[in-house]
Amino acid sequence: MRTISRSSFGDIRIFVEVARRGGFRAAAEHLQQAPASVSEAIQRFEDKLGVRLFERSTRSVALTPIGKQFYEKSLPAVTELEGAVNALDDQKNEISGTLRLSAPYSAGPFFLDDLISSFAIAYPAVDVEVIYDDKKIDLYTAGIDAAIRSNTLLAQDTHAVSVGPELAMSIVASQDYLAQKGTPQHPSDILSHDAICYAFGFGGQLAPWGFSGVDGQYVMQPKPRMVSNDMRTLLNYAQNGLGLAYVYAGIAAPYIEKNNMVSVLEEHLSPLPRYSINYLSKKNITPRLRAFLDLAKVSSKS
Repeated sequence: MRTISRSSFGDIRIFVEVARRGGFRAAAEHLQQAPASVSEAIQRFEDKLGVRLFERSTRSVALTPIGKQFYEKSLPAVTELEGAVNALDDQKNEISGTLRLSAPYSAGPFFLDDLISSFAIAYPAVDVEVIYDDKKIDLYTAGIDAAIRSNTLLAQDTHAVSVGPELAMSIVASQDYLAQKGTPQHPSDILSHDAICYAFGFGGQLAPWGFSGVDGQYVMQPKPRMVSNDMRTLLNYAQNGLGLAYVYAGIAAPYIEKNNMVSVLEEHLSPLPRYSINYLSKKNITPRLRAFLDLAKVSSKS
């Protein structure tokens, strides 16, 4: 029994195209190959089989009787394989499957919940998993499509698309704390205050406090008395008189309005950059992630 090598499948496809289209040139045009390459492949295939598949003349190419028999038997198999490849391409291009994302807790209420809801409505064949985690993440081993992170936590050698709003910040404290320790008048004053600081993950990197001055933007890192990776916890500590908390203005606003909290140094604060969607490859990106990135770009402009 004759075995068929992997290279022979390519030769069979070329043979079928020559037979189906009645000549080397037409087959070569369809296969996007040089006519000489197609002719050489047929000659090589005939030599391998030890039979003549085509009768050639200067004007025409015709199947031999054995060539016609081989064509009739091989055509259904080649057609089926072509259909399987086309179906694979269709599946590859279909926006479906599961989109897995990692994001910080704060991103959800700011913009991500709305963005993901819009995506899920637009692409009902896609399931979405969001894991909230503030730590820096290794996209090569995490088993996710993308990570939403601040610029300070973006992985090296990856790609990023900005998303969400610019993040206004507030420094807040209780009135009782300010009555005891005094109200800071300049950013440098925070160094002598009790600081309530945000940390990325368990015992991780502290978020620096950002300011704007005559020479541009700069950061300071006060010595923390209290540390947490949840901003509402930071606000609760501040509300209880434990120090100054550096938090998102949007989260702080209800506390200032209802809980006797005070915002300080407002004129010195600079907003944080927008979040980024961090992902590995531009070349092999899945259709579902491409659709999510496109929607994020559109949402960011609106």
